[in-house]
Amino acid sequence: MPDQSTFKRFVEVGRLVLLKSGASAGKVAVIVEIIDHNRAIIDGPTTSVPRQSYPFRHLTLTTIVLPKLPRAAGTGVVRKRLTEDKTLEKWESSAWAKKLASVSARRQLNDFQRFGVMLAKKQRRDTVRKGLAKAKASA
Repeated sequence: MPDQSTFKRFVEVGRLVLLKSGASAGKVAVIVEIIDHNRAIIDGPTTSVPRQSYPFRHLTLTTIVLPKLPRAAGTGVVRKRLTEDKTLEKWESSAWAKKLASVSARRQLNDFQRFGVMLAKKQRRDTVRKGLAKAKASA
């Protein structure tokens, strides 16, 4: 019986990747062709990532794959498959993408907005604490 691996994110053509560095850091693209064990050609026609060679050490593999994408597919084919499979909608609805968007939004806050967030957290914490105390008293 073959040994089943629990690892699921393989480097493969059609794999959606998150770029960790460079001008397009934080955007997603698709692996179109594997050059060697260090680099791949990526393309992100709907996320404004130009087709380029990119080192694997600057990519993070996601769990999303474009099924049956041919090797070295052109930008038009990649764009069509991304829209047909609604791949970017899947990515944006994932917890990972939501967390990145949340962190990015928090980084954009100024001092006064951070102060407002702090007050809202204190108010929420106080409400929860009072509700819990009331529930304990009535039980």
